Amino acid sequence: MFSTTFLDLPPLAGAAGTVRLPGSKSISNRVLLLAALASGTTTIRDLLDSDDTRVMLDALRALGCGIDPDGNTLRITGLGGQLKPSETLLPLFLGNAGTAMRPLTAALSLLGGEFELSGVPRMHERPIGDLVDALTQLGCRIDYLGNPGYPPLRIHPVPHGDLALDAPIRVRGDVSSQFLTALLLALPLAAAGDIVIEVVGELISKPYIEITLNLLARFGIQVRRDGWERFTIPAGSSYSSPGDIHVEADASSASYFIALGAIATGVSGKDGIRIEGVGADSIQGDIRFIDAARQMGALVDSGPNWLEVRRGAWPLKAIDLDANHIPDAAMTLAVMALYADGPSTLRNIASWRVKETDRIDAMANELKKLGAAVEAGPDFIRVHPLAQAGWRPASIHTYDDHRVAMCFSLAAFNPAGVPVRILDPHCVAKTFPDYFETLFSVAEAAEVPVICIDGPTASGKGTLAAEVARLLGYHYLDSGSLYRVTGLAMRRAGLSADAQHETQIAALAAALPLQFTEGKVLLAGEDVSDDIRTEAAGMDASRVSTLPAVREALLALQQRFRQLPGLVADGRDMGTVIFPDATLKVFLTASAAQRAERRHKQLISKGISTTLDSLRSDLEARDARDSSRSVAPLKPAQDARHLDNSQLSIEQSIDQVLDWWQQVQPFKPA
Repeated sequence: MFSTTFLDLPPLAGAAGTVRLPGSKSISNRVLLLAALASGTTTIRDLLDSDDTRVMLDALRALGCGIDPDGNTLRITGLGGQLKPSETLLPLFLGNAGTAMRPLTAALSLLGGEFELSGVPRMHERPIGDLVDALTQLGCRIDYLGNPGYPPLRIHPVPHGDLALDAPIRVRGDVSSQFLTALLLALPLAAAGDIVIEVVGELISKPYIEITLNLLARFGIQVRRDGWERFTIPAGSSYSSPGDIHVEADASSASYFIALGAIATGVSGKDGIRIEGVGADSIQGDIRFIDAARQMGALVDSGPNWLEVRRGAWPLKAIDLDANHIPDAAMTLAVMALYADGPSTLRNIASWRVKETDRIDAMANELKKLGAAVEAGPDFIRVHPLAQAGWRPASIHTYDDHRVAMCFSLAAFNPAGVPVRILDPHCVAKTFPDYFETLFSVAEAAEVPVICIDGPTASGKGTLAAEVARLLGYHYLDSGSLYRVTGLAMRRAGLSADAQHETQIAALAAALPLQFTEGKVLLAGEDVSDDIRTEAAGMDASRVSTLPAVREALLALQQRFRQLPGLVADGRDMGTVIFPDATLKVFLTASAAQRAERRHKQLISKGISTTLDSLRSDLEARDARDSSRSVAPLKPAQDARHLDNSQLSIEQSIDQVLDWWQQVQPFKPA
C-alpha cells in the first residue's frame, strides 16, 4: 500500500494478466454485523481487509463480540441479539464508513445501551436524518450532537415493549439505500410481531438491497417483499449463524480491471485481463457494470468465479446510461468515456453527491484537469472524449475518496503518453489497499522512470537514495551490496570464486531473490544485512567481481529492478552504465575529510576502533582506484546534476533531489 503524498503513474502502454480482487466491502460489513447479531459462531472466509472493515471490527469488539482471526478466515462469536448490561457510555469512532455508521445506528438503537457514534469530518457531512427519522417514528431515542440530520449521534436505550411497531415504518429511499439496509438488518431484533417497512419515493441502488436480502436469508431472516415499496420482517424472526460464509470479491473493484481490459492493448504476447474471485452470477449489483462495458465495446467472458475482458471496439463506443443500478462502478465509466467515439452521459446518479465526497463535482473537476469537456447537473454527468493532442498531465485531487483514486489511474493509458499524478494514493485503503500494486502487476509502462544517485564511498548516497525512494513510493536498488550478496550465496552453495565455478555463480547471481526495504537487505526474505558486512564477505565480493559472467549476470539483475511505478538506484555506475537513460542522474560528493568523519562516527557507534587519518587515507585510495579502473570507472554521467553535501544535512540533500525531480516532471509541485 502506498502511503506517499502522491504517486506518479508514468504513461502506461498496455496490460495483460490475472488479478485477484479483495472481498466486497458491501458484503463484508453486512456479514460482520449479521454475524455479531446472530447466535453461535460464524466463520467468514475472504473478508475484505480495509479501513471500513477495520472500523466495523473495532466497534464489534467494543460491543463484546468474540473475534478470532486465523489467516484469511475470521471467526465471530455473536451476541445472540443481546448486549451485556452496562451503565457507561460507549463511544464508537467509525471513520468514513457509511456501511458501518448507518447499520450500527439502527442496530444499537434496538440493542439497548448508551452510545456515541462519530467519524471523520466528511462523515459528519453525510446525511443520516432520514434513517434517524424512521427510527424515532417507532420510539428510538437518538440525539444529534452537531448539525441536525448528520452525525455525530448519541443513542439512548429503549425497551422493546415501548416501541411502536404495529404501524408501518416509513423511510425515504431516494437519498441512500443504506437507510433501508440499516432498518432491514436491525429490525429483526424487535420482531415480536410482523414489522413492515414502507419506502417513500423511488428507491435508488436497488441491487444493494438485493445483497442485504440475500445475506439476511443466509442468517435465517426471510423478508417478504412487495415490489420495492414494502418489506415485511416476519414475527418471531431471529438471527442464526450459517456456520461458514464466503465473501465474494468486490464487484465495484472489478470495474477498474474490466475497464482496463477494454482500454489496454496486450503486452508480451498476452492479451486481456482475467479477474478472479467474482463472476457474472455475483449477488452484487455492480456486476452489471459488465453490461455497460459491453455496450462500450469490451469483450467479456465469464465463469462461476472469474471474468476475462479484452479490448473489442476501439475507440470505445459512447453511451447514454441510467446508472442508478451501479452507482459506485459507474464512476469508472466516466473515465472510460475519455476513450470513446463521442460524448457519454451517465444519468440518475444523484446518490453520488452524498458519498465519500460529492462525486459528481469531483469527477467533473478532475476530468477537466486532464483536458476533457464535462457537463454536470444535479443527477447527471456528460463527458466528452479526448483526442490524442488534447490530453494534459494532471495532478488528480482524490478528496479522500478511494474510487476517485482508482478511476483516474486508468487515465495513465492515454494515447498522448502523458503521466498522471494521484494525490493521497493511500485513500484506496478504504476498500482495496493493494490496488496500485495489483494494477502494476499487469500493466506495462512505455518507460519506467529511474533516478540514479552515484558517488564515491561514504558520500551518503545509500541513505539519500533509500529515503527518496520511500517518499516517492519507488523501488530501491542498493547496487553496492550485490557482489557481497553474490559472495554470500556462493559460499552457502559450497562454491569458490574461480573459473571452474564461474557459470554456477553467475546463475546464482542472475536469480538472486533480493529486496531492499527499511534499510535492510533481504535474500529470499532473510535479513542478511549483517552477514554481508563482514570482512570475509568483502573478500568474497572482491573475488566474484573479477568473474566476467558474474558481472554480466548482475548487470541484467540490476536492470530487472526497473519496475513500476519507478526506481531509485544508488552506486558508482548507475547513471553511466546500468541506466544511461535515467530520467534524473545525481552525482553525490563530499570532501574526503567530511566522509571520513561520518564513517568514523558510524564505526565508533558500533564499537569499532579506528582513526580519522586512517579512514581518510583509505577513502582517498579507494577514490583513486574507483576512478581509474578499466571497467565502469567512477565518474559522473555527462548529464548528471552535482550535489556536494559536505555542508548539507540529509534532509537538505533529500529536498534538493526531490526539487530536481519536480523540475523534470510536468506537474505543479504537490
